[in-house]
Order: sequence, then C-alpha cells, then structure tokens
Amino acid sequence: MLFSSMIFLWAFLPTVLILYWMAPSIRLKNIVLLVASLIFYAWGEPIYIFLMLFVVLINYVTALLSVRFGRVALIIGVTGNLMILGYFKYFNFLIGIVNSILRAEKIAPKEIVLPLGISFFTFQAMSYAIDVYRGNVKPCYNFFNVLLYVSLFPQLVAGPIVRYSEVAEEITNRVIDRDEVAYGIKRFCYGLGKKVILSNILAEYADIVFNAENGTFSGAVLWLGTLLYTLQIYYDFSGYSDMAIGLGRMFGFHFSENFRYPYISQSIREFWRRWHISLSTWFREYVYIPLGGNRKGKIRTYINLGIVFFLTGLWHGASFAFVFWGLFHGFFMILERIFLGKLLERNRFRILNHLYTLFVVMIAWVFFRLAS
Repeated sequence: MLFSSMIFLWAFLPTVLILYWMAPSIRLKNIVLLVASLIFYAWGEPIYIFLMLFVVLINYVTALLSVRFGRVALIIGVTGNLMILGYFKYFNFLIGIVNSILRAEKIAPKEIVLPLGISFFTFQAMSYAIDVYRGNVKPCYNFFNVLLYVSLFPQLVAGPIVRYSEVAEEITNRVIDRDEVAYGIKRFCYGLGKKVILSNILAEYADIVFNAENGTFSGAVLWLGTLLYTLQIYYDFSGYSDMAIGLGRMFGFHFSENFRYPYISQSIREFWRRWHISLSTWFREYVYIPLGGNRKGKIRTYINLGIVFFLTGLWHGASFAFVFWGLFHGFFMILERIFLGKLLERNRFRILNHLYTLFVVMIAWVFFRLAS
C-alpha cells in the first residue's frame, strides 16, 4: 500500500486517524497503531509479515541476551539479521556472480520475491539491538513496544530509518497536540505533492530517455534526461520522507529530517550530510566508527570510507550498477579528504564548487538508474 494510493488516502488513513483519536489512552492508541501497521504491511504480501515479526523477535531477544552474554549474543543476532537480508536480497546476485566466474549455470537462481521494506526494517531492528548492547538505550521488555517501533507504518517501507532512542519515550508517553497534527497534515501534503505532481511527471519523461535504444537521442537530450532523473529521484525519496514525518506528527511521533536540500551542496561530503541522512548516519554509527573511522591513520580512513560506500551501494540494490554508484561517491569522498576538499574550501567562486558537486551527483545517478 503506497502513501499516494487512493486506498491509503481515502480509506486506510482516515479510518486509522479516527480510531486513534477516539482511543482514550496511550496504550489503546498503541494497539490501534500496531494493528494498523501490521495490516498496512500485510496488504500487498501477507506471507512476509511473518518474516518481519521474526526479524523483530530476533532483535528483541538479542537485545535482552546481550545484556547478560555481551558480544557473543550480539554477533549471533546480527549474523542472523544479515543472513535473512542476504538470502532475500542478494542470493540470486551472488549466484549470478558464481555462474559468471564458472562460465556456466552451475547453480540455478531461485524465484525469490523481495519483501517490501526489508532493508529498512532490518537495519532499524538491528540498531535497537546494537544500541542496547552499547548501553545507549535500556532494553525494552515489552515485545509489542519493540514491534510497534519497528513496524510503525509511516516509516516502515521507505524510511527514514528511526533509531529506538529517538522514539522510546514517545512510544509510552506522548502528547497529541492539535498544532502538531495540523503541521503533520501540511507536511504530508507537501510530500504527496512532491511525489505525485513532481516526481511522477518527471519520471515519465526521464523514462523515455533512459529506456530508449542507444543512439536514439542526442547528447543534449541525454543530459536533459539525466537532469530530469536527478530531480525525479529527489522529489520521490524526499517526498516519501516528508509524508512519513508528517504522518508521524499526526500520531505524536517526531522523526528526524532525512533530506536538507542536498542539491545546494558545495562538496560530496556536504551532499552526504544532506542526502538520506538517516542512512548515512546508520552507516557512520554502526559501520564506519566501529571499523575505526578516521582514528587509525589516513590509509585506514580511506579503506573504511571505501567499505562504507561499497555497502551503501549494495544496500540500495543487488546489482553492480548500485555498487558502482556507491564506490563512485566513495572515490570522490576520498579525493576530498586527500586534497580536493581543501581546494574547494579555498575556492572563492562558490558556484564552481556547486557545479562540481552537481556534475558528480548527476553522473552517479546515471549508473544508479541503469538496469545493467
């Protein structure tokens, strides 16, 4: 069920809001939200609701056991998460690589349907278990509160990736303020407009360019198609984030901003402080810093950045195009750390910094968009 679908706008959301506002206590409001979230996820593919429940259970148990058994419990839990994600999202991709190396179809690919939002809810659930192990948050002994945190429908399938510490207090104690609800409705409408009026229209024309046979269009038209896709993907993704933030406010939750005008950036480093903030924060907190961050010398820093952006590309999809997209950004992140960043800071003509950033981002989007 998409936020922009008629069934969501005219039936699901109004019904949930009415039932939610009628509920006299936070406990009953949470029950309404939990049931609504499970129905929302089960709407398109009911069978995979059991997978989501299993992922939540793994991290709920991992968090409790990590308090007593420490790192061993966490390693087992995280491994379980990655195995589930790896099977559903990357199994056929890996089989294709093996068959290519062997130059024969030694292993037949499987018919695997990718569960909706699996990358988002797996990362979100893992962050809870890791934060409990680190002592950043206290373990929650109420399984249904953890399930509500992971399955909350406003951010379940398209983010932002919400950390438990951001909403732990609001799950059990939040105020439904009239002004906040009004802001939430307005923010949701902004996001809906971005998605339906801007992104969907831009997509029609970008698809014409990207789906055409080689040699159909001139270089100028190809650049125009790239520009259209650059705008399309921003309005699509930021539109969904706006809708998620708005929906959260309607129910009393405050989700962090996920986009802060990324296309005004003066460098790729700045771009990643503004683009998909919840994802870049997740990789920084749970991959980059544990690998050593920038604390173990320059070479190690560059290697860590390469690993992070390799994984960032792979997280978006199981193909070499996504991997290249991630490594392409990582390459310029490393260049900016080596010398390019200092040149950009000293440059008096800021427009050149802006043009450089847009050029790199747009070229990267070409590989992100290509099917092969």
